[in-house]
Amino acid sequence: MAIQSLFIIVGILALLLIVGVPISYSIGISSLVAILQTVPLDVSVVTGAQRIFVGMSKFSLTAIPFFILAGNLMNQGGIAKRLVDFVMALLGKLPGALLVTNTGANALFGAISGSASAAAAAVGSMVQQGEEELGYDKALCAATNGASAPSGLLIPPSNALITYSLASGGTSVAALFLAGYIPGIIWMLCCIAVAILFAKKKGYTGIPGKFDWKNLGVCTLRALPALSLIVVVIGGIVGGIFTATEGSAIAVVYALILGICYRNITFKSFWNIVIESAKMSGMVVFLIGVSNILGWVMAFTQIPQAIAESLLGVTQDPIILLLIMNVILLIAGTFMDVTPAILIFTPLFLPVVQTFGMNPVQFGLILVYNLCIGNITPPVGNTLFVAIKIGRSSLANVMPYMFWYYVAILIGLLLVTYVPFISLGLPMAAGLI
Repeated sequence: MAIQSLFIIVGILALLLIVGVPISYSIGISSLVAILQTVPLDVSVVTGAQRIFVGMSKFSLTAIPFFILAGNLMNQGGIAKRLVDFVMALLGKLPGALLVTNTGANALFGAISGSASAAAAAVGSMVQQGEEELGYDKALCAATNGASAPSGLLIPPSNALITYSLASGGTSVAALFLAGYIPGIIWMLCCIAVAILFAKKKGYTGIPGKFDWKNLGVCTLRALPALSLIVVVIGGIVGGIFTATEGSAIAVVYALILGICYRNITFKSFWNIVIESAKMSGMVVFLIGVSNILGWVMAFTQIPQAIAESLLGVTQDPIILLLIMNVILLIAGTFMDVTPAILIFTPLFLPVVQTFGMNPVQFGLILVYNLCIGNITPPVGNTLFVAIKIGRSSLANVMPYMFWYYVAILIGLLLVTYVPFISLGLPMAAGLI
């Protein structure tokens, strides 16, 4: 029954997505159809409604709307320019200075805003004029901007990691946040390495002259208030001063004060930001609620156990199993957004990796890293298309450069997958694991 239910869910879900039904409705409908094999219609509908309510009633879920609001406030708060100047002062001597700056600033802004597309739009716009003046290849600039933007989704505060915490049954958010730093930095360094190689090949030099410590000091002071958000929120959560939910509320207040001080947020713009954040939050929270139906159906029909038995029947080797999961997740990420994919694949694959003793924190980073690659992979690839639009290039021109970024990022994925210390080192040092 489990495998039959899985085929029903996957088949109906795929069909509904192809015809354009929203992902939340598709998940709910496919789950209810699958359970009708064993549960009467009236019982399944009532139970499904109850599961949606239960899924949306978790207090820890409140952190997501707050972090969305904080990120939108940061997007409008004049943060990007200060971060770009800071990274330029720090890394501007490297070959292809603006490409490297784009990559580093994307990691910082993506972490603060919580949105890869916002990072690609904001930071890409900031460096675009300088790149054009120096004669940089537009397609290379767009590829660099798009490839590096998702790195910020791994660096906390991260809504994707909060969603995984909920989907995995309460994995420590503090541990996940700390675990995200090194994988996020690895993604950023992979992109920097590729950018430098292309820059040397094309003869793009860094800023001439000696390193300007005075300029670095000035840019650091200007960027410090924005960078302090990460220190305050993550430090408070990891240190046990406040919970992730309380930290998200503090982030909103901090971001609002910062935007007002920078004179980039007015009452009218604040109201528009709140409305937009409410719309985004409503979609995410409803999706999580509906996915709770899927979790109930999977548990009732024992789909995770069947998946585990099937994969373990193919091979008992953890290396091969993880490779198979990575391939599946990479394919899924090309046509699914990060949040629904986390909600679908966590209950499927987490029981499998736990059979050979993998820590849920490490699997969470493997899962999110995989799915973030989907942000820059056609046919969906929202972040990549934003970068192409900002860079005024085309997909055909950008993809030859993106190939090498994919290679570097996938090397980073293999490191995160097969070297547990990369994900677990910081949480273990902090006593969270």
